Parts: sequence; C-alpha cells; structure tokens
Amino acid sequence: MPPRSDEPRRDPAGSRRGSSRDARPGDGESRGEPGIGGISGARAYTPRGRTVRDERGTAARGGGGAEQRRTPRSTRSGDPFRPALQVLDGGRAAARTGRRDAPAAGRGGVVRTVTPRTPRNPGQDEPPPRRRTTPRAPRRGDRPAARRPSRKPPRPPKLADSRLRLRLGTALALTLFAVIGIRLVFLQAVDAPAYAGGGVADRTRTVELPAPRGAIYDSTGAPLARSVEARYVYADPTEVTDPPATAKALSPLLGIPASKLLELMKPRRLENGVESTFAYLARGVEIPTAKRVQALDLPGIGVHRDERRDVPGGDLAANLIGFTSQDMAGLEGLEARYEDVLAGQDGKRVYEAGLGDLAAPIPGGYSRTTPAKPGSSLVLTINRDLQFRTQQILSAGMAKVRGGTGAAVIIEIPSGAVLAQASHPTYNAAKPTPSDPVAREDAATSFVVDPGSVHKAITYGAALQEGVITPDTTLPIANSIKMGDTWFSDTHPANGKRMSVPGMLAYSSNVGTITIAEKLGRDRLIDYQKRFGLGKPTGEGMPGEASGRLLPADEWSESSRGSVPIGHSVDATPLQMAAAYAAIANNGTYVQPHLVKEVIGPDGKRTPGPTPTTRSVLSPQNAAALRTMLEAVTTVDGATGVTAAVPGYRVAGKTGTGSRLVNGKIETDKVSSFIGMAPAENPRYVIAVFVYTPNGGGAAIANPAFRDMMQFTLRHYRVPPSASGSAPKFTVYPR
Repeated sequence: MPPRSDEPRRDPAGSRRGSSRDARPGDGESRGEPGIGGISGARAYTPRGRTVRDERGTAARGGGGAEQRRTPRSTRSGDPFRPALQVLDGGRAAARTGRRDAPAAGRGGVVRTVTPRTPRNPGQDEPPPRRRTTPRAPRRGDRPAARRPSRKPPRPPKLADSRLRLRLGTALALTLFAVIGIRLVFLQAVDAPAYAGGGVADRTRTVELPAPRGAIYDSTGAPLARSVEARYVYADPTEVTDPPATAKALSPLLGIPASKLLELMKPRRLENGVESTFAYLARGVEIPTAKRVQALDLPGIGVHRDERRDVPGGDLAANLIGFTSQDMAGLEGLEARYEDVLAGQDGKRVYEAGLGDLAAPIPGGYSRTTPAKPGSSLVLTINRDLQFRTQQILSAGMAKVRGGTGAAVIIEIPSGAVLAQASHPTYNAAKPTPSDPVAREDAATSFVVDPGSVHKAITYGAALQEGVITPDTTLPIANSIKMGDTWFSDTHPANGKRMSVPGMLAYSSNVGTITIAEKLGRDRLIDYQKRFGLGKPTGEGMPGEASGRLLPADEWSESSRGSVPIGHSVDATPLQMAAAYAAIANNGTYVQPHLVKEVIGPDGKRTPGPTPTTRSVLSPQNAAALRTMLEAVTTVDGATGVTAAVPGYRVAGKTGTGSRLVNGKIETDKVSSFIGMAPAENPRYVIAVFVYTPNGGGAAIANPAFRDMMQFTLRHYRVPPSASGSAPKFTVYPR
C-alpha cells in the first residue's frame, strides 16, 4: 500500500477540500476560489469525507455525483470524525501522526489530500475557499478501479436472555399467588374462628360460677365446718345519690355502723385514674337479710351470690379447724393445711348478650359454660362429742387460773387416731377476726415444754428393753445425788432404803431414775428418745407443728447426765409425749398419730387418709411390764397420781412437773402434766393433759382433768370396767 501523503488533500483545481459553509454567501463558489471550512463544516462532514452541503449540491446539479465521489483510502481508519479533525487542524494533525497513506492506485478524480495551511498576509482578509465548478475528470480506463476494503460489520451489543427473565418473572408471579392462596386458606380454614369471634368479646358477658369449698366432718359425719350459700352487699359509689341516708338504712340490717358504711361508699379512684364503681359493704350475708336489703331499692346498692363458711360448733375444735378468708381461702389450722384439697375450681358461663335494654342472652348466640368443680371434703378422726367434753373439762380447770395455757390429747389404741385435741385459750372459728392470735394456736402441737417426770417412762422402758432392770429390781436410793455441779433430790426421801422400780415410779424418784440411767448410758438413752418419737414432728397433719429438741450427745455436760433422764434439758410437745405413751399402750409399737380419716371427693368417692408410720420400740412383754409398773402411780398410797385414778378401771400413767421458756426466761416447775392409759390391762385410749400455770399448782388441774376425760371416754365408747380385784399390789420399800 502506498504511503499516505502528508500534504493536505486538494481537488483537481488545486484548492483545499473543505467546507465553505462558513463563507459569505456568493463568494467562493461563484468565483471558483478555494476556501477553508470552519467548525460548522467539520460538523457537517459525513463518514465518506464530503459535507452534507456537497451532497445536496451534487444532487441538485445532477450527473456530477460520480465524478465527485471520493474514494476512501485503502487504509482508512474506522474513526468517522478524522477528516473533520484534519480540516479543523489545517493539516497539522498529519504532521503529528506521521505519514499519511497515498491515494489508492488506479483511482482518478479527487485526491483526498490537504496541504498544510500557510498563513496569509497578515492584516489582509483571507478570501473564502473556492468550490470546484467543473465536473470531475472521468476515470482512466486503463487503471482498474481500486477495490474498497471490506468492512466487517460491527458486532451488535450482547443483550440479556429474555427467556431467563421470562422464567424468573413467571416463578415470582406463581410464588406470589401461592403465598396469597395459602394465606387465604389459613384465613378461611384455620384462623376463621378467631376472626369470626373477634367481635364476640364486645358482646359477651361472663358470669362466675363459684365452686363450693369442701366440708370438714368429724368421724361420725357431723359437720365441723361447711360452706353455705350466702349473699354479699355492694355499693357503686358513682350511683349512690344520698350516702348518709343509704348508710343509715343499711346499718341495722348489716350490723355495721353507719359511719363505716359511709366511709366504704365514698367515691375513690383506682390506680389508673378511673373512678371505682364497686365496694364491698358486707360479705356472707344470710339470704333473708339480703332480700330485705333488696326490698329497700336503694340507688347504687346491689346484692350478689356469695359463699360463707359455717362453723356450727363455734369454738368446737376451732384450734384444729382454723378459719378461712372472705374469699374462702384457708388461713389457719386444717383449713390452711389442706387448702389444695378443700378448695374447688370455679367455673364460668360466657354468653352473647344484647346491649342496653336487651342485655339478655342472644338465642342461638355464642355460649360456653365451664362447670364449677367442688372441693373435696375431709373426714377427721375427731369425735364431736368427745371433743366437746374434752374442751369443757379443760376450760373448767383452766378457769381457776389466769394467764394459763392448757392442752389435752386423746389417742385411740391401737390405730393412733386422735379422737380429741383441745387447747386453752380458744376462740370462735365462726367469727375469728376479734380473737387473739395466741388463742388461735393449737397448744398440743405448738406448746413446747420440758416434759419433766412424764419422760421417766421412756427411761424405764429403755432400761427394761436393754436388760438393765427388771420389774423386780430394787436399788438403795439416797435422798439426793450430785451430777456435775448440780444436786438432784427426791420429794419422797428414801433415806438410803431399797426401793422397787414401781415404787420409784409411784413416788417419782429422781435419784432412782438417774441411777438407772447411769447404767443405761447416754447413747442408748438418746436412741430410745428418738424411737419414741421425740426430736421431730409427729406429722399428725396440723400446720406449723413444733419438732421439739433433743440434747445432742456432744452437748451433754456432767449435769446433763442427771437432768435428761428425768425429763429436763429436753423439749417436747404434749402430742409427742402422748404418742410415746401410746407406744407403751400398744404393746411397744409406735403408731404415728393422725387426724385425717378419709377424703371424700366431689363425686362421693371416699379415699382413706395416709397410712400412719409404725415401728417397734419395746417388746410386748416389756411394754406390758412397764404398764403394770405405771399402775403404781395411781394406786400406791401417797403416790403422785392417785387423784387421776378412774373408779372401776385400772389406770397406768405418770405425773410430770416441767418448765417452759416464757419471754426468754425459763419458768421452772410451772408446767404440770399427767399422761395415762386405760384400761391398763388392755389399753384402749391414751390421754395427755398439760397445764401451764404462772403461779404453779398445775397438778391440781391436770390430774382431775385426766380422770374426768378418761371416765367420759370409756363410758362414751362403752368400755367395760376392769375386773374387780385385778389390780396388782405394789411394795415400795421391800425388805
């Protein structure tokens, strides 16, 4: 290929090629003078090297197109704006870029070269470029026309695959419709009830259906506490028009001072700032009284169904039963201990009702009733008649002293059932509010004392079982004995004479008991204390039962070797000591004392109470021997328990004088007790009586109280008297 010329292109007339678009009209083309085009001409250049104006002129003149067509260079660049840039640059671009390609061989006519622009005379106007007016010379026939280089068509831009977009759009549309469809199915099938009932809440009314609380019966089925239907009277302070007059009218019916009723009816605001529209005026109102309140037709006063606890006996077994709150929740005693058994589950009725004057159930509307589930009832081992008489006897004896405390427990042999459990002071369980909290305590399980000499039966029973003594053992007994730094003396001095074991029990010899305990040993004595049930709660069923306390072996001092065997330095409750004597009466088998006989379910099914735990403490032979020796306490002349003897029956038992901790101080010899069993030859009942008297002298209360209670119990259950002449004869000081 021939080299490209660096000279500017010229037409056959010698003028530079370019646009005369910027020349003045009439110049150049009329005179045939060459001119140089401006920027507008450059913009009008076509990719083939001619201007749009040239194209128009050629077409207008006709026939000159063939002669004036430019032939592109064989090495033409693909840039369509290169010719325009060369015109603007006056050919200087060629000098910078190097040599240009020569015209194609065999090509006639216009040669596309431009000579470098030379400046004209300075200061003179440059004439406009001339346009060629003569037609282009015909192409020489002997020179073959130059072949235009083939141009590779431009590759079209690569577009995204429309099929992929179509598939993606289809998948998204189907997914959207699937989600909408699934949601519609859920709305119509699954969530339909929720949406359908969304507006029901505004139209529903709820009526509570209280569940009756279970009753408490004695062993014969007589009610000790039960729930009865009642009414409560309430006020809407926002609707009470004349509070003073309303309070005055209600006061005599409800038995509440008018001033208190007036205070209850005062307008008040809740925590959220809304005015209160409800206030209780009275709970547990009897139905006839409630009807009289309704008859008054007082504005803002209403009556509604309620429940109240009825305690027919008042103070009968009140310390055992306890009481409930106005909402029928157990607060004390067995009511609190067996709350989960006695309390029922309230039901409710929810129904659609109209508004305003049509506030009645809508026929065919929403209605759902959850029936109330009544509570179960307790059947106790307590006998109502025996309980009443026990409380009566105890209260009569305690009425002789001021500020005293008394407890009495009656246990059936061999079942271990507690037939009566009385406390003094007591209270009215039907109206517990004004009572003293101390009066509501159950003394049998919370009255912790040093049992005193009634503990000696445990020491003698352990010695018999371990072979330390026999019923025929005799020992010389001094008037006193020193253990550590403490002297222990007897109330009946033996003066060193030999005493029989029954004689030691009859006269409650401290010296004789300590002497036997020394042979028994500390560890074995502690072991038998535990076997007899001391040091832990019996589990009878009363809440808050005290456990008592045994002195651990590592805390024993020299004086403890004398105090513990005779019932001091030991803490126990009346119930614990009664259970220990019940083991002696039951041929040496300890049976856990218990109060609950059975549970009656809402359906009437009866379930026996928990089976009491049992364990062997003494052999039947040793238990019988100990019972016989204890008979000396009520039969030997001058014995400590002769006033506890029951005519016609053999009685085995033991007196005791102990101490109690009051306000942080130990009050010595202020607690008197008697625990016995009858008939001694085949015991049926064990009774324990404990009396605390601030001024002493409690034995004068405890012994006769035991006698009267045991006599009534034996007669109540028709126990035949002991055979005459069957009581043994005891010798206190054998020769």
